[in-house]
Amino acid sequence: MTDTTATTIPGYTAGTWTIDPTHSEVGFSIRHMMVSKVRGKFTKFEGELVTGANPLDSSVTATIELSSIDTGNTDRDNHVRSADFFNVEAHQLMTYTSTGVRASGSEFVLDGELTLRGVTKSVPLTLELGGFGPDAYGGTRAGFTATGEISRGDFGVDFNAALETGGVILADKVAITMEIEAILKA
Repeated sequence: MTDTTATTIPGYTAGTWTIDPTHSEVGFSIRHMMVSKVRGKFTKFEGELVTGANPLDSSVTATIELSSIDTGNTDRDNHVRSADFFNVEAHQLMTYTSTGVRASGSEFVLDGELTLRGVTKSVPLTLELGGFGPDAYGGTRAGFTATGEISRGDFGVDFNAALETGGVILADKVAITMEIEAILKA
């Protein structure tokens, strides 16, 4: 892509943006007992996006409070906070720092480093641009959807148990979906 890429994205605005947690969601899903998926989200997170004059020069940093996990079940949430999974007493935050943006066919991919439980791994996220435009308060908003997948074992989150019928309670792969609305800084 060339520097003219920004002109092909309707309303594209270069600048520095703050994630609006009220209108955003950081969620995940994981296969449970080999038959269905359990979904969850994090309720406390923050981040900053910088959209460059050329979209490929953009960047993202984000921080998620691991204790804010919400799967809709208090007992499960407490177990996931324990040393079996996140070990929030020792590792309170998960962070993501982008290392680049690239075009992949008609999509964008955000390359970056995810740190969880003190382990940092490269995690690419596929981006969907929701749009750019004015808000009701005289500001400017942007929307993005980012999706990806991680191996929880890569981050030392390997608690599991075998099922009598074969297989395991939890899959290794975790699907990540983020719906982000960001506000342009003045």
